[in-house]
Amino acid sequence: MKDNKWPVEEQARFLKRAGELLARGYPLAEAIESLTFYLEKKRKNDIKNSLGQLREGYPLYLILEQLKFNKDLVSYVYFAEQHGGLAHAVKEGSEMVLKRESDLQRLKKIGSYPLFLVLLTGVLFFFVDRLLLPKFTSLFTDMNLSPNLFMQFIYSTASIFPFILYSVLASIILTIGYYLLVFKKLSPIEQKAKLTSVPLAGKLLKLFYTHFFSVQLSYLFSGGLSVLDALKVFENNRHEPFLMEIGKGIIYKLSRGQDLDAALDAYPFFEDELARVVRHGQKNGKLDQELYFYSRHCLNQLEERTEKTMKIIQPVLYSFIGLLIISLYLAILLPMFQLLQGI
Repeated sequence: MKDNKWPVEEQARFLKRAGELLARGYPLAEAIESLTFYLEKKRKNDIKNSLGQLREGYPLYLILEQLKFNKDLVSYVYFAEQHGGLAHAVKEGSEMVLKRESDLQRLKKIGSYPLFLVLLTGVLFFFVDRLLLPKFTSLFTDMNLSPNLFMQFIYSTASIFPFILYSVLASIILTIGYYLLVFKKLSPIEQKAKLTSVPLAGKLLKLFYTHFFSVQLSYLFSGGLSVLDALKVFENNRHEPFLMEIGKGIIYKLSRGQDLDAALDAYPFFEDELARVVRHGQKNGKLDQELYFYSRHCLNQLEERTEKTMKIIQPVLYSFIGLLIISLYLAILLPMFQLLQGI
């Protein structure tokens, strides 16, 4: 099944439809079996092989894990099976993953075309700098004419380009080395703390981690679990070491006399407001609702910030490429006019 992994969007659509059937009253095995009629043959075989396990009592999240489903989708199903709201949680988790995949695809489209233009512009830049401009320069020297501003800009850019290239390569090598020698050896908690400290992307990751934790905790509380029981669900989540460590760490802090809000406030990869929301929810007795509404707020913030990032990236890329192309064009065209004037 590793060689036949489902695309993430296909996984999310499948689970979303399963959630819709569950909401209409279908039993789980029947809902999944009904969806096999709409799948292509290789996906249908995967599901049919798993239906036997499902009817024997295997948890759905373990079956999805065997099928190599996205770990966020598996986590949503895992928690949903603990609190009993499988239909709603699966639909919501699938929609979130579909939205995230849509944003990733948009970012790829935004970056792919400018990347092609950058490579093409680089080839033109090399051609102009190495072949065309030297000939113009020799002619200018023979005719006692000074190079124009755009020729000087191209020459200056060409002189610093190797430095930029070597800096980028060195950064990539250092990043890979840091990942293999340091980052990979850190605990999941330390890894997430490092990631959320990265400028720009760190804020988005912090919103995502806060949303995921608060929505799962709200579902567990609304299902009637106590704080300790809910945290034990996190601790027993063996397929996701990050969530397992969070559950274990918070349980330890609670056993030492800390309040839940103080324990959460110690984790740098959560938003600061999370501890205040938990404190307020414990005071008014509506912690599950407070966490759910706050998780929706985090998700909305995440979507808004992603949209803003996309709106900034595209104009900046195109402006940079446009400046290079105009400079190349004028560096070629203006010397011709100067030479004509000098004749």
